[in-house]
Amino acid sequence: MTAAVTANAAGRGRGGRRHRPPPAWAFGLAGLVCLTAVVEAAPRTGLVEERFLPPFSAMVSALADQAGTAAFWQALLETLRGWAIGLAIATVAGVVLGIAIGGVPLLRAAMSSTIEFLRPIPSVALIPLAVLLYGTEMRSTLLLVVYASFWQVLVQVLYGVQDVDPVARETARSYRFRPLTQVRTVIWPTALPYVLTGFRLSAAVALILEITGELVIGSPGLGRQIAVAQTSGAVAAMYALVIVVGLIGVTVNAIARTTERRALRWHPSVRREAAS
Repeated sequence: MTAAVTANAAGRGRGGRRHRPPPAWAFGLAGLVCLTAVVEAAPRTGLVEERFLPPFSAMVSALADQAGTAAFWQALLETLRGWAIGLAIATVAGVVLGIAIGGVPLLRAAMSSTIEFLRPIPSVALIPLAVLLYGTEMRSTLLLVVYASFWQVLVQVLYGVQDVDPVARETARSYRFRPLTQVRTVIWPTALPYVLTGFRLSAAVALILEITGELVIGSPGLGRQIAVAQTSGAVAAMYALVIVVGLIGVTVNAIARTTERRALRWHPSVRREAAS
């Protein structure tokens, strides 16, 4: 009892007010500032050669120069377009097939070995096939994006369908609900958290494969711009484009998490997170 009172008093400042810990984003910002300082100081102090790692200020200057060109914005749009199209296709296909396969136990058992065989195959292994089919067009990179993102959604949806309460499922069957009605009223509410988790994971994977495909295949986008900057010796411009890709990744993750919290306001896990 005394220890609890002491700990409670220690957590309060003058005037009896409780000291709240800094928000999580403050720690993230502090880490980012430290990383920026290290990147700025390392080449200037001679820890690394500037031709391999220019100061952060040089990267920012190169980024400003890139932002003033039409080629940069065209490449950015190409990357976002390929990412969005691939993510949309993978999400729709993963949800539809996940519900169809997971809702039929016999079909799930028959497809489990096939899924476990295809899922670990890295998407980059399909680059020769993609180039053979579509050359250096956007469709080559799109094939990689869809293949890698699809499994993230499908597996999560399968887990979500499996998590449906058997009593609720049997009740719906006893009332002779139509299959689409069962999906809407029984399966979808349980599977929705899993769907959103799969969407968040696939959004990051889709961006990674989009940039990778542009780098290796040479399809239009920021990845190809990074490769051109690297081969031409424009190191600062190369790092500037890498920073842009990182910023896109942070934005995508933030949007996915915000969407997940808003869509699952009714879910107990989100309520506990908001309360804490």
